[in-house]
Amino acid sequence: MNDDSPREDHFVQSLARGLQVIKVFGPHRAEMSLSDVAREGGLTRAAARRYLLTLVDLGYMRTDGRLFRLAPRILELGYAYLSSLSLPRVAGPHLEWLVRETGESSSMSVLDSSEIVYVARVPTTRIMTVAISVGTRFPAHATSMGLVLLAGLERDQLDPYLAGIDLSTAPEGAAATLEDLHAALKQVRNQGFSLVDQEIEQGLRALAAPVHDRQGRVIAAISVSAHVSRLSKDKARRQFLPLLLEAAQRIETDLRPS
Repeated sequence: MNDDSPREDHFVQSLARGLQVIKVFGPHRAEMSLSDVAREGGLTRAAARRYLLTLVDLGYMRTDGRLFRLAPRILELGYAYLSSLSLPRVAGPHLEWLVRETGESSSMSVLDSSEIVYVARVPTTRIMTVAISVGTRFPAHATSMGLVLLAGLERDQLDPYLAGIDLSTAPEGAAATLEDLHAALKQVRNQGFSLVDQEIEQGLRALAAPVHDRQGRVIAAISVSAHVSRLSKDKARRQFLPLLLEAAQRIETDLRPS
């Protein structure tokens, strides 16, 4: 966190730092010492200690006296958003229908800055190497749903995003240059869907379509994904795409007031 950057008068630095402490924890940093938190959060040890102990007092963090870890109560923060969002609730039955029709996993995500965030998911029993659940994030430009969401942005929204991404670490199959990404987004806009190979992990093929609000704006994306051995590109377009588009249409219909 850069404390030297200009802030508006309303900006509460202590709140921002407290949130930063929460964000330093993750799948690969489930438990951290005070020194680790201070270093990762860009804080002094004294400041990190105050924030950590406050979170412990509030029930959002646990500690054995040396290591700190997030407590289950931290889920309240995400649930407050999800419970107020009608999208996952409306989409759930339609994603379940899509899974029954295709036999493959289906998901819904929304765009959050430069990442997609899964807000609904109906998995199959097949095992993936990468665990995906509600709240999982991935770089938008490297996923089928992300391309759909980016393609739905207005130019003044898209340009700042493109200016801030680093394509040098793009996974195999993703756009390696801005020209490639612009071309991919143009294709998605023209055809109304995205088909991505090697998404998230090797051998995975994903098909995504947009979900629009009443004004025609893209507010979410849904997808169906499968191993390439089960889902050829021809099958994806010929069999899965009509089902995916129908599910998106059903969701849009349910989102409109009666």
